[in-house]
Amino acid sequence: MTKKIQVAITDDHPIVVNGLRKVLSDFPHIEVSAVYHTGAALLQDIKVNKPDVLLLDMHLPDMEGTEIARNILKKYPGVRILVLSSTDIMIQVKKMLQLGCMGYLLKDSEDTTIVTAIETVYNGGQFLSPVLQQRIVEDMFKSRQNEKKQALLTSREKEVLQLIIDEHTSQEIASMLFISPHTVENHRISIMQKLDVKNTAGLVKRALQLGLTE
Repeated sequence: MTKKIQVAITDDHPIVVNGLRKVLSDFPHIEVSAVYHTGAALLQDIKVNKPDVLLLDMHLPDMEGTEIARNILKKYPGVRILVLSSTDIMIQVKKMLQLGCMGYLLKDSEDTTIVTAIETVYNGGQFLSPVLQQRIVEDMFKSRQNEKKQALLTSREKEVLQLIIDEHTSQEIASMLFISPHTVENHRISIMQKLDVKNTAGLVKRALQLGLTE
């Protein structure tokens, strides 16, 4: 007989738990081996009953998902954690993946997506909700574009930009850098064109977004 995938669910919402049970009951190769409503209950029982895949909610009544994941992955690295959350904040998604979780699913995922995710992480792969995959790709492209814009600025332009951000006037910048006010204005115009902004306020805002400030 083929071994069933043992899945444990940790979530404090009965509706979510019952919904998952119903979905997974239609797939004979997957078995819900345990359900926990708190992090403490999970951490106590997992010492004896280790699931193949753990569906973990991010926010439980007694502790956060990050704390639970860190604890389990350190002591029981064989347990594959699949985060199941209603939160799609990218910082949180990346944090859980960096800790060693094998996947991150949103709670509004299709039934077939949940099953595919379980099968994927059970077999050693990683799985992200399609929406999150798209957002990570967009973040990567955005980061590359920001790096390109930062690289476009000359060292002198970066100096001028920092002084503008520090609220110095063109005359003050000219004196500090031993250049003429006219040259400062030329640098200012060049920087605004490269960063695609229309005024000083926009320039400061974009510089903060790109991490160009010290």
